[in-house]
Amino acid sequence: MTPLTTLLTLLTLLPLTLAQFALPLSSTSRWIVDANGHRVKLRCANWAAHLETNLPEGLHRQPLSNIISFLSTSGFNCVRLTYSTDLALSPALTFNATFPLAVTSASLPPAALDPIRTAILAHNPWITPSTPVLSILGTLIDALHAANILTLLDNHVSKASWCCDLSDGNGWFDAAFPRVPAVSRYFHTQNWIAGLRAMAAWSRASHPGVVGFGLRNELRAIPGLDLLNARGDWYKWMQAAGDAVHAAHPEALVVVGGANGGTDLTHLRMGRALDTAGAGGWEGKKVWEMHAYSFTVNFPDLDLGAGSCEVMKLQYGAWSGFVLEQGRSWTGPLWVSEFGVGMTGGREEDGGLGEKDRKYLGCLREWLEENDADWGVWALGGSYYVRQGRVDDDEGFGLLDYEWKGWRNERFKGMLGGMWNVTQGPGV
Repeated sequence: MTPLTTLLTLLTLLPLTLAQFALPLSSTSRWIVDANGHRVKLRCANWAAHLETNLPEGLHRQPLSNIISFLSTSGFNCVRLTYSTDLALSPALTFNATFPLAVTSASLPPAALDPIRTAILAHNPWITPSTPVLSILGTLIDALHAANILTLLDNHVSKASWCCDLSDGNGWFDAAFPRVPAVSRYFHTQNWIAGLRAMAAWSRASHPGVVGFGLRNELRAIPGLDLLNARGDWYKWMQAAGDAVHAAHPEALVVVGGANGGTDLTHLRMGRALDTAGAGGWEGKKVWEMHAYSFTVNFPDLDLGAGSCEVMKLQYGAWSGFVLEQGRSWTGPLWVSEFGVGMTGGREEDGGLGEKDRKYLGCLREWLEENDADWGVWALGGSYYVRQGRVDDDEGFGLLDYEWKGWRNERFKGMLGGMWNVTQGPGV
């Protein structure tokens, strides 16, 4: 029995607590539904695979099956798996070949990631030096599917690296006007669309666990410049990207984020809808996307005083949440695909969270419960192979601890309250 066969056999023995889904998924009004028309509520964890190695994080700490067991037994039904355009356009890149590229990109000494490489092979013997990186992602996706966990692939960056700020070159289309290298020097628009098309075709051919594609993470122009043409570049290129994905994989959801770091869909209320008629039409596959953190600039600071939680919930609705209003040209499911908190360092009576994060999480939870909205927490992992030049870097927002063994904060799951429940929608 090969190591890969052994892995897949072990995955069939996992305690499966999640419902199976009738695929494909679609969108109708403000809901995501399965092939039988029943509501599917996304309750996801973000699994990063977009940094310099292009590998899914954590395989140096645990076997893949252990990480998937954590997801399955914790109640998550999906993973938002991030990737780079670099990888999408380099399908032949092998496990061994990715490390020299990674250390060069991260400005590290040549041997800096050797212990990481050795540990991955030790914990996951189904990976060999010649295994293509894309095949590693494929095995992960298939293993998630075997555990009844869906995958939504997210094009996080063009150049494989940490995200996000206004100088990382990954933020806005290089074909936009005016072109500002600080936010667009790596975001080659045609390459981005080619990468989306390639990943959609690859998934359709052999990975049925992939049910959707995020067109781009946290689009961000220099503030105000995107408004010079009423966000015409957003409309042009998100339409083209959606058409490309739908043509390559007609059964997949198409996830569309707004401007200003994935927080702002307000332009939809100005009378112009996103054209989804191309490639045979993908209105019935469209899902809107929003991000929300305690530090998100568009949302008010909860330290403002009494009543500020109500103000924050109004802001969530005003910037993006309005798309949940039914019967409008912009109506669609809204997936809050990223939110998160620092898991430790706060007072015991605050569940270990800092006071600001505790207030923010409680307010966001209320808003998500009231709207029964889909969500995805950042992040699954307890560390990164390399992040911003730091090797084996700890992730304080991680669900898992530094060793990827168990909950970093065992109280966090309970803090999400009714977010786990499905209370509205078709078939509920």
